[in-house]
Amino acid sequence: MVKKEDIQHLDITGAFMNFLFPFSFREKERKELMEQLKKHHFVFFDLDNHELQDLYYGEDIQINHEELDQFFLPFIEDKLFPHSVNERGFLRYSKEIKKPFTLEAKTYEFGFILNSLDIILCPFGIGLVTVRTEMTEEQESLTNVLDFMSHFRVLEPKLEEEKGTNIHQGHKRFGTTSELILEYLCPFLKPFIRENKKMEGYYGSLPFFEDERMLSSAFLIGDEGQSITNDQLFRMGQLDGKNSDGEEFISSTNPIYIERYLKKWLHDRWAPNTYTITSLHTQTTISIKSKDFLKKDIAKFMSIHYYNLLLHFYYKIMLLRLSFEHSEVSWAKDRGYVEELIQLISKFDSRYYFEEVSVRSEGKEFTNMLREAFHLNPLFEEVKRTVDDLYRSQDKQAGKRQNMLLFILTVYTVVSGIYGMNLVIEDWKEDFSWSQMASYTFFEWITLVTAITGIGLSVALLVSTGVKGILNRYKKRKRAHFK
Repeated sequence: MVKKEDIQHLDITGAFMNFLFPFSFREKERKELMEQLKKHHFVFFDLDNHELQDLYYGEDIQINHEELDQFFLPFIEDKLFPHSVNERGFLRYSKEIKKPFTLEAKTYEFGFILNSLDIILCPFGIGLVTVRTEMTEEQESLTNVLDFMSHFRVLEPKLEEEKGTNIHQGHKRFGTTSELILEYLCPFLKPFIRENKKMEGYYGSLPFFEDERMLSSAFLIGDEGQSITNDQLFRMGQLDGKNSDGEEFISSTNPIYIERYLKKWLHDRWAPNTYTITSLHTQTTISIKSKDFLKKDIAKFMSIHYYNLLLHFYYKIMLLRLSFEHSEVSWAKDRGYVEELIQLISKFDSRYYFEEVSVRSEGKEFTNMLREAFHLNPLFEEVKRTVDDLYRSQDKQAGKRQNMLLFILTVYTVVSGIYGMNLVIEDWKEDFSWSQMASYTFFEWITLVTAITGIGLSVALLVSTGVKGILNRYKKRKRAHFK
């Protein structure tokens, strides 16, 4: 059995950590948001601009735009790297920060540099903020690094083990990561974030998202000469840093369970020097090679692996959103919304959702692990069932309306046919007096009732169609205001 006192120590000499912060914004305000990004010195990320290759990732770290361009399949590349803000796809805006911060926990302080911010405007009103951080100490323990990641990714602490930390930069202090991002780093973003009135806090923006924590990714560099053990890898996947008492923590004491977990989630192609663990919380790479030999690996972490993770994280958010919005449909009252939801699902599926995103074997391996970690296949199957349900419901409702209209028209057609398509009583050709109705025969009464109700029904259908059209436009505009 693995005991807490038997947890293996690992010295970390370098750590690059990214945190992805999802939010939802109104599509109709996309241009206004883009203007605010420019106003606050965020630069549109374009692969043709090679001056950006070494700007955002840390000292001496330079990514290769050409490699990034070649990693993804062409139909994905066009979406991920649009060359203009007017193109459809993932519009990335980046800003260099490079300021030192300190996270104060109960038993230690962790110094880090916030290198840069990305704000990516994804299709269908989903946004992602990426916070790039780097450890400033020459050496740290794996426990402190994992504890920092575990605390920093929490937007609003609620559990006991999450509380008791704060972040400061000079004289500025921030009680939560949410406060750091939304109040200090990009306060202009708050007015654009959608809020669900039924839910409180930031995650009212994404009421379908299951966790009030950011997704993290990291590239950790261990001191040379050390060995990487199973318990260390398991702790990286679970972000097991310290418990509420400030002691080293591992969330399993069963070595068989740990081996089974690693067999499923560990990428060990470059073992024994480099491993990558993927989970619902993080994708973390650990290497015990010299930092001088890892610059290309770190550059890949900041480029191709970053975009691979970002793309699949977006898939997860969109699939959760589609499932949530299906559950919120009022079938009887909002047929227009059902039609919009069908269109939204169809557009997402045809334009952006692809199982194959890279031609490289390593890229395919990471893609498969991310798809499984984020449960994308079950979520997609659920959305496909949603589309089928929506289509069947729409067909049934349309069929009922058509059958009723056909029945009414058939009745009037039959009656008109009996009269030879002539529903005019001779009395109506001259000045008509209502007193004459008393002398009508039975068949003349049928003619009168048929004519009046037919005219009334025609007027009612025209008015109803016009009113429904106006209401549908109003509802669509109203929904667009909140999208």
